Amino acid sequence: MFSMRVLAIAGMAAVLSIPAARAADLPPIIQQAMPAPVDDFASGWYLRGDVGIGIQDYRSFGHTQTNAAFVWPASWNIQQKEIKDPAFVGVGIGYQFNNWLRFDVTGEYRQRVPFLATGNYSGAADFCAGGGQCFDVYNGNHGAAVFLANAYFDLGTWWRVTPFIGAGIGTAYNQVTGFWDLGLNSDGTTGRGFARDYSSWNMAWALYAGLSFNVTHNLKLEAAYRYLNMGDVRTGIVDCVGCGANGPLAYYTLKELQSHDFKLGFRYMFSQPEPYFPPEPAPLVRKG
Repeated sequence: MFSMRVLAIAGMAAVLSIPAARAADLPPIIQQAMPAPVDDFASGWYLRGDVGIGIQDYRSFGHTQTNAAFVWPASWNIQQKEIKDPAFVGVGIGYQFNNWLRFDVTGEYRQRVPFLATGNYSGAADFCAGGGQCFDVYNGNHGAAVFLANAYFDLGTWWRVTPFIGAGIGTAYNQVTGFWDLGLNSDGTTGRGFARDYSSWNMAWALYAGLSFNVTHNLKLEAAYRYLNMGDVRTGIVDCVGCGANGPLAYYTLKELQSHDFKLGFRYMFSQPEPYFPPEPAPLVRKG
């Protein structure tokens, strides 16, 4: 009986010693660096790019008379005004200071689009030929380049999504091209006037609200709304063809040209993630 018990204990000891022996024969574990896990924030310099479309309008269509000898009709009134919606593309460079504050400077090109305004006046006392209703139809094209310095406040990150708000201030280089005036008189006659292309620099400012999505440590995608105000945009002086020295001369102003912009973009962070080392496994302990 005693010998059987000794043999059983010896057999169990032999079986338990096999894994330890095999482990002792394994090569050493080499610790390899792995990519860092994706986090919600990266600081430092970044590049950005944006594309979008703007819904534009302007508050009023004003005139500034440049020929004092001409008597402007007292009944003059703007009946219609509109401007088409442009596409735009922009680039910029910025710096993220921490997980809630970042700044960038941007430049963008806004597509040239047509605009229209219609004015009318009436009666012989207001120099309307025929004494009825007379009209002027104005057509032109507007395009712009906009340069802004922007500040953004990130409002926290949930499931890689970060809502943000922001504001910007800068300048807009506005160009008005192909501007002309067609006069329609109640007696059936017409008149025409043309203006040279005109460019001007205006103060511009913007407000932002949007969402960014952290694709990787370095790449962020953005979807945003922006209110953009490009100031008062003026035309060249319209010269009435065949009106003589006492004809109407004036330039016109698209007052408070503004745009409701919807844009998609990306930010690429230059900072690199630190290498990540997984925790080392506990060493094998061999007893006996």
